[in-house]
Amino acid sequence: MDYLERLNPPQREGVIQTEGPCMIIAGAGSGKTRVLTYRIAHLIQAKGIDPFNIMALTFTNKAAKEMRDRIEREAGLDARNLWMGTFHSVFARILRAEAHLLGYPNSFTIYDTDDSKTLIKQVVKEMGLDETQYKANIVYNRISGAKNRLVSWQEYLSNPMLMGDDAANMRPEIGNIYKNYALRCFKSGAMDFDDLLFNTDKLFKEHLEVLNKYQHRIQYILVDEFQDTNLCQYFIIRKLSAAHQNIAVVGDDAQSIYAFRGADITNILNFEKDYPDLKIIKLEQNYRSTKNIVEAANSVIAKNKAQLPKDIWTENEEGQLIELIKAVSDNEEGKLIATSIFEEKMQHQLKFSDFTILYRTNSQSRAIEEALRRMNIKYKVVGGLSFYQRKEIKDLLAYLRFSINQQDEASFRRIINLPKRGIGDSTVDKIIVAANDHAISIWEVLQNAASFLGGSAVGKIDDFVAMIKRFQVDIGQMDAYDAASEIAKGSGLLRELYADKTVEGLSRFENIQELLNAIKEYTDDPERTDKSLGAFLQEVSLITGQDEDKDKDPEKVTLMTIHMAKGLEFRYVYIAGMEEDLFPSQMMLSSRSELEEERRLFYVAITRAQKRLFLSYALTRYRFGRLKNCEPSRFLDDINANYVKVSTRYGGLHSEPPSNSQFARSFVSGMKKTISSQPVVRPSSYKAPSDFAPSDTSALKEGMKVEHPKFGYGVVSKIDESGADRKARIQFDDFGEKTLLLSFAKLKIHPTAPLNTPS
Repeated sequence: MDYLERLNPPQREGVIQTEGPCMIIAGAGSGKTRVLTYRIAHLIQAKGIDPFNIMALTFTNKAAKEMRDRIEREAGLDARNLWMGTFHSVFARILRAEAHLLGYPNSFTIYDTDDSKTLIKQVVKEMGLDETQYKANIVYNRISGAKNRLVSWQEYLSNPMLMGDDAANMRPEIGNIYKNYALRCFKSGAMDFDDLLFNTDKLFKEHLEVLNKYQHRIQYILVDEFQDTNLCQYFIIRKLSAAHQNIAVVGDDAQSIYAFRGADITNILNFEKDYPDLKIIKLEQNYRSTKNIVEAANSVIAKNKAQLPKDIWTENEEGQLIELIKAVSDNEEGKLIATSIFEEKMQHQLKFSDFTILYRTNSQSRAIEEALRRMNIKYKVVGGLSFYQRKEIKDLLAYLRFSINQQDEASFRRIINLPKRGIGDSTVDKIIVAANDHAISIWEVLQNAASFLGGSAVGKIDDFVAMIKRFQVDIGQMDAYDAASEIAKGSGLLRELYADKTVEGLSRFENIQELLNAIKEYTDDPERTDKSLGAFLQEVSLITGQDEDKDKDPEKVTLMTIHMAKGLEFRYVYIAGMEEDLFPSQMMLSSRSELEEERRLFYVAITRAQKRLFLSYALTRYRFGRLKNCEPSRFLDDINANYVKVSTRYGGLHSEPPSNSQFARSFVSGMKKTISSQPVVRPSSYKAPSDFAPSDTSALKEGMKVEHPKFGYGVVSKIDESGADRKARIQFDDFGEKTLLLSFAKLKIHPTAPLNTPS
């Protein structure tokens, strides 16, 4: 049992306290996985418990596999006999043996999310309902939420509150869709993911002899990430553990951030009420982060009222203060973060994989990605696609491209039936064949649909052609932003995404708005002479072309939402977008419980950092096509000022930051009031001197520092001599990367001049 020697006293207690109900409150970085692993190994080795009598439940297959492997190393191959896995996989195992009692075959099919949504679409169609009103994603989430609260279709239809909510949302038939969907699944001998939980609970309620069998077979139950359980999951484990009462739950209420998925924080907050003789063990020593980061996180989470008391501490080094970065705009925020990463990497001999950038919403990645590209910093987006590779972004870009170029077959195929307008694949194939057979363009076929096609498709194609012609007029008369906005609305894409109120739907709608924001920023730039939609698409195509990164190099900066970061840790962490209505989200301010979940999300973000933590916000950000003044997040006020310093990376403000003592005195009380009144300054303050004289660039080399009369100071990153004209790729301090023809560029060489030197 030498493994006990590797544990601190509370961890050791969490391992050997095996009898009776136990709650292990595990703070961030406190070694909870080690405790859970050793606890199971201890049950097998020291207590002689048969692995067949132990159930360990996790939330991901990855976590289950890692835990099983570690237990096998400590307790031997017998650990393979554990009831270990995700809630869904373990309960599916029980249902495989007992499903016949519920009228299902024991070889029942398990529908994944796509299968379920496909069936819902069929049900909606068969019921003669409007598919745009009853989108599969919305209906699926509504049914899933009901099942996770143990509401059957019968109870749903008899619940006036649920039916009233549906009627208020103009979807009064969801209850009947739920009924027909459930009956179709049953008839097909199929269960969806939620049924694996719902039907396990039903099995135990309706067949007490089965419940009694598993209660005596499963003598010890362990639950990881208990704060993320929903009502259904908790009811099942409470029933299973009733005979022996040997239930151990491990979690941290301060990291409960998945209410939108159905997680119920009251499960962990009220656990003691269900088990009065509960043994509570607190893992409070943080092994991950510096003292400054730990204390800053403590000062934040202390503002929440609904929480279990704990005192997280660490013996790690003091560490550097948290750095607060203020930027003029979201684009400059991206640039300052990219610059900071590059500087920190070079100064401390780090790897890009040591860095992560976290944000509240996926749409924030756009400005950050572009800044990283301009500095040739490799990155990867975890849990999602790079901004310009997201489906909704590609959809709108395809509309914009086809509205400009009606010969674009790829864009045509993407948009012809998007949103659905009753033009199927067979019709599209006929259009392509007609164009090829008659050696004419797709657009000519579309404009003369009656001559090439028959049936009801002709009228629908005529409507599509009329729409594109309207867009052509808009493009000729409007700048890029106004034209793109008209196309986004006129195509129906915005309306379709706005109608989808699921978490995924809202994210896709935000992403479309962020693309429009990027176009608005493009047209508002006084340096640009061509503000047409064609010019914007030409520029964005150069960005998206770099997205196809086939390089498997692991040395990349990681980008992800904070929700995706839970359970991970990085040496250097940047949290972007610390602004009101962004973080906390404006959609999470209607109640104290929602605001406290947002604060827990901030706590999770802070505690991902091991060595350094950077927070950033912008004074202005494009939202819904308008340049908005931003207010620093209220969460910045929650941090004890002793653990924060204002960065000297002030970017476009070009003003001296206050000293840290000034910051400590004034940050909490006055920052928000003064920030909103500060004038917005262009990120570049460079002005060419009156005696500016270009140098002879025939000897220009990579690494040389140069000055340009428009773009200011920069450094030559690459010389291209492959074509007829010699070109230089230059990373300008304020304008990012530019490729200039040296025969035309007016460059002054400054071999020793530092960048950021004001004229």
